[in-house]
Amino acid sequence: MKIEHLGTNSSVIRFPDVRSKWQQWVLLRSDVHHDNPHCNWKLEKKHLDQAKERDAVIIDNGDLFCAMQGKWDKRSSKDSIRPEHQSGNYLDRLVETAAEFYRPYAKQFVILGRGNHETAIRGRHETDLTDRLAIELRRSGSECLAGGYGGFVRFMFTINKTKRTSRVLYHYHGSGGGGPVTRGTIQTNRIAVYTPDADIVLTGHTHDSWMLPIRRQRINDAGNIYHDEQYHVRCAGYKDAWGDGSSGWEVERMLGPKPQDAAWIRFYFESDAIHTEILRAT
Repeated sequence: MKIEHLGTNSSVIRFPDVRSKWQQWVLLRSDVHHDNPHCNWKLEKKHLDQAKERDAVIIDNGDLFCAMQGKWDKRSSKDSIRPEHQSGNYLDRLVETAAEFYRPYAKQFVILGRGNHETAIRGRHETDLTDRLAIELRRSGSECLAGGYGGFVRFMFTINKTKRTSRVLYHYHGSGGGGPVTRGTIQTNRIAVYTPDADIVLTGHTHDSWMLPIRRQRINDAGNIYHDEQYHVRCAGYKDAWGDGSSGWEVERMLGPKPQDAAWIRFYFESDAIHTEILRAT
């Protein structure tokens, strides 16, 4: 596997030796909120251990940090901060403890996207948590890129050293409230129109979980009509903010309990072709 970052929102991952029985796993994550006391570290670690065991690539889609308990954040609460972060250098501690937690998995991380929590910290406090964590992971042997709020990853496959093909992933952190009924699925129609080159679209932000394929009619240069799919994946993350439903921002706004998950892509070679399988990670 060879990784090439072409910019903050474009990367290429090359697999130069695809042959019989070959497969490659990719772990898709979003909205981890790792430093939040309600983050399910047990489930997160389970997925990270699986990623290491499978030699998977990890793509994080932003809001890895919650970072809401700073001195000047109006949302801050002493009840929502972990003991190890209760210090005068709160933002520094977030990076230090995250780097320690992710160090055993550093080589798996390829993209750290930015979410609205990270961009808010950069705008208000003039420090970039995503970039700082990426630097720490690279010190541990990672080729990780601090990416943008959205971006592309092209997976390039060379089959039996002769045939070449690719799959394109577009990751976008997300926007809006998701909608209590649609859970944000309406957004797939907008993204499908302005991002036609993506085979897989990863989104997050609303802490919902779904997988939705959109069948497309296409025509190639020879004038032949064919069908393919653009597969939309929304990951919920690991934060259980609802709890017992007695109090909190989510409870007061009647958002309801949210799932906790990530997603897997499994690329595999079979019948002289690359196949794509997408699975929910629970």
